[in-house]
Amino acid sequence: MPPDKPFDILVAGEINPDLILTGDVEPAFGQVEKLVEEAALTIGSSSVIFACGAARLGLKVAFIGICGMDVFGRFMLDEMQRAGVDVSSVILREDGQTGLSVILNRQADRAILTYAGLIASLRAQDVTDEILREAHHLHVASYFLQTALQPGLPDLFFRARSLGLTTSLDTNYDPTGLWSSFDELLAVTHVLMLNEREALSLAGATDIQLAASKLGARVDMLAIKLGVNGALGVRGNQNVNVPSLPVTVVDTVGAGDSFDAGFIYGYLNHWDLPRSLRMGCVCGALSTQKAGGTAAQPTLAEAMNYVP
Repeated sequence: MPPDKPFDILVAGEINPDLILTGDVEPAFGQVEKLVEEAALTIGSSSVIFACGAARLGLKVAFIGICGMDVFGRFMLDEMQRAGVDVSSVILREDGQTGLSVILNRQADRAILTYAGLIASLRAQDVTDEILREAHHLHVASYFLQTALQPGLPDLFFRARSLGLTTSLDTNYDPTGLWSSFDELLAVTHVLMLNEREALSLAGATDIQLAASKLGARVDMLAIKLGVNGALGVRGNQNVNVPSLPVTVVDTVGAGDSFDAGFIYGYLNHWDLPRSLRMGCVCGALSTQKAGGTAAQPTLAEAMNYVP
């Protein structure tokens, strides 16, 4: 990476911790109390998990978002700094509450309850050109949670590109099921990263290869995460499948965000598509070996043990 800027990646995103409860139980109303096996307060939010994963790989990462001056906000800022993420651009609000997700893990599945708090508060105009000039790349995740960011995001990506940054987007899932208003945004997106369900929904397709073809034609590079089946990537006329890395799964929270970190590492270092996809699959798989989205994220040396 050229050393002319202080940061490799600027992440514009949401800030919230995850309270992860693990056990083979299902909640029930009627004041029914059930016991879980484990409880942990961990780093949450797709954007922050991505940022921590990228920093763990040795990239210089800055973050801009909004959180409250409360217990959850202080927890997140402390943990982000401990992970090597620069938080000097984070906006603190005395009059707001940091969001929170409560996650119930049950074997390979999970249920999530989220209190939005300040998650949706970041606006495109908060990401100034001065901040953009400090980075080589701009990443945005959780598009549908960041409702204040949505209207100005195409212009933000346009400004970033005009200043020489590359851009990446992981939409995450649209709870409305509408998947609208993406034409303008994808036109200024270099890298689009989705899971299979998101790709099918955004493309309006029932076949993943057709979805990949349609979406791959709209961005410079596309990566579709297929879980245990690996990943599918498209770049121009190149269409590539790579296998997953077999691991013993403890917790899948944040695996897709760790994939994104690995994939963007390859992209920023000008790796070819198959190698970048492999890096993404390795980082995503290794991240599932401990509870929480960041505890098992690999270092560069650990990831490279599995990347030819």
